[in-house]
Amino acid sequence: MEFSSFLENVQSDGDRLALVARDHLGAGVPPCPGWQVRDVVTHVAEVYEQKIASTLFQQDPDPWPPAWPADRDPVEWLADAQRRLLELFTERGPAAPSHTWWPADQTVGFWARRMAQETVIHRVDVELSCGLSSPVTPELAVDGVDEVLAIFLAGDWSDEPADECRGQRIVVRTRGRGWEVELLPEAIHVYPPRRHADAEVSGEPQAVFLWLWGRGPATGLSHSGDASVATLLRNRLKLATQ
Repeated sequence: MEFSSFLENVQSDGDRLALVARDHLGAGVPPCPGWQVRDVVTHVAEVYEQKIASTLFQQDPDPWPPAWPADRDPVEWLADAQRRLLELFTERGPAAPSHTWWPADQTVGFWARRMAQETVIHRVDVELSCGLSSPVTPELAVDGVDEVLAIFLAGDWSDEPADECRGQRIVVRTRGRGWEVELLPEAIHVYPPRRHADAEVSGEPQAVFLWLWGRGPATGLSHSGDASVATLLRNRLKLATQ
């Protein structure tokens, strides 16, 4: 996706999140047990503030978050932080330096992608809290599948509790794209699909994206092979995205 498309999605999904949240701040959030909509809104505002600070000061703000005023209206705060984030990113451009938690990419472009995905998944959370839904654009959903697998999931898992991962392989497919995930005890590798895997999950972009993030049912997807491998994938994703 283009940098400008990420910013457009931060704008549109952030606006939708705020619109739905305004009258439902006390509603529970099914994907985030113990949270109300108010907590989701505050969280996204804090995330925006952290990315603004990371870009302005080129370091991870610590400690975080600051002691925000307790009486601050969360929806107004979200809108204000969204505006400042988009203004800053537009001014700096995708290649500008910014401190990030991903060593390979220390640029505003990394945060533009991450904030588009952060915003859409929490927009979905708020809608689920109110029994509403609106589509995730296919382009953003496919990018979100790639991000959650290649950035959040892949890498070193040696510090995590032991599970049943022993080298099983599962392929995830959507819209002509595919990712092969190798589930090892102490690491996870993500490749282009190479050969027959133990299991496969496929579907339309939104269905696959929301399932990987724990926001959608597996029943809307096509499954083949060993169902337990899909369960192992989802269990690892819960840890990777918590």
